[in-house]
Amino acid sequence: MQLKIQSDPAQAFSTNFDLEGDAQAGKLSLLTPLGSTAARLQWNANGATMASAGEEQQFTSIDALTRHATGSVIPIASLFGWLRGESPNTPGWQVELDDIAKGRLRAFRHSPEPPVELKIILDQ
Repeated sequence: MQLKIQSDPAQAFSTNFDLEGDAQAGKLSLLTPLGSTAARLQWNANGATMASAGEEQQFTSIDALTRHATGSVIPIASLFGWLRGESPNTPGWQVELDDIAKGRLRAFRHSPEPPVELKIILDQ
């Protein structure tokens, strides 16, 4: 996964990940290059948590958590659809699914500011 946020200053990161669950309840583990867990994001109807470096933070929603962790809301509900090759209506976002059969997708957010680019390459 690679995320670029065209903020001032610009932000970018890439990581391997493990995604489980669905839009209503799930877990996203962000992995180090050696495969250990750098951060674990979990969510359900009651809110979301992020565990990293031995600390756990609580958030009211997965949107609030992704905004805190990355500086931008990442549409987790749409992400699950995109990974299934679907293109749910996601205001401000455009997704390219031409290569989803090869395990690749790109999504762009043009509004609200700042612009965001998300690239995902899945293990086949």
